[in-house]
Amino acid sequence: MNLTVLIHCPDQKGIISAVTNFLHEKGGNVVYLDQHVDKQAAIFFMRLEAEFENGYTQQLFDSEFKDTLAPRFNMKWQSHLKKIKPRMALFVSKYNHCLYDLLSRYHSGELEAEIPFILSNHKDLGFIAEQFGIPFYHVPFSKENREEAEAEQLKLLKEHKVDFIVLARYMQIVSSTVIAQYPNKIINIHHSFLPAFAGAKPYHAAFKRGVKIIGATSHYVTEELDAGPIIEQDVVPVSHTHTIKDFIAKGRDLEKIVLARAVKLHLKHKTMVYNNKTVIFT
Repeated sequence: MNLTVLIHCPDQKGIISAVTNFLHEKGGNVVYLDQHVDKQAAIFFMRLEAEFENGYTQQLFDSEFKDTLAPRFNMKWQSHLKKIKPRMALFVSKYNHCLYDLLSRYHSGELEAEIPFILSNHKDLGFIAEQFGIPFYHVPFSKENREEAEAEQLKLLKEHKVDFIVLARYMQIVSSTVIAQYPNKIINIHHSFLPAFAGAKPYHAAFKRGVKIIGATSHYVTEELDAGPIIEQDVVPVSHTHTIKDFIAKGRDLEKIVLARAVKLHLKHKTMVYNNKTVIFT
């Protein structure tokens, strides 16, 4: 059994020693360990991977860890079996660049996940789902049918046992009900001009302002629009020689890269959220 364990708790002496000794006593071998201390908040974070060859199970680990170390150090923690691929639903509207990129990476085996379905509020990209042999659901979304659409989304997510959601340029606000069902499990991508260049044509506005960099941000979705914990960001330089078309092309290319990185980090359980920020383990 290969197990990944994520832990955060108040910083105090002896945490690493106690955890590694616990794993050793259970026949585990630690093959990776990384830790971080937020000195200002006095919070300790740790991610480790351990291998067990003696028939020890995740259920037994969870039960024994919960009854011993977790209360001793006031830990919040989670464990994940490496062999289990998380189930990732893709939400999309009409832009196809992020969708194509994620599906290509998935098809090549780069993303260790299962994609049970693709959902869209438009029919336009159904042919892409068909190309990759993935079920496609068209769920129209408007002010008039918001509750019905939300209910249909939740029904599909439950039926397909989805672990997390990726908004691959899904141009609708995700409801608080869905967010509550998937806390820190909905990943979004957008340009990094916010809040300076909000609106329908941010690249046009940025071009007029003469910006010198274009960025993209991927974050977990919260009820506060585009203000969730940031997972990944990047920028590319631009200059007066670039046109609006160049801005858009560079921006979309960056969106693909940044979103893919964020998805990989989530899949590998390398993200921890605390106080609307993330600790990202490498």
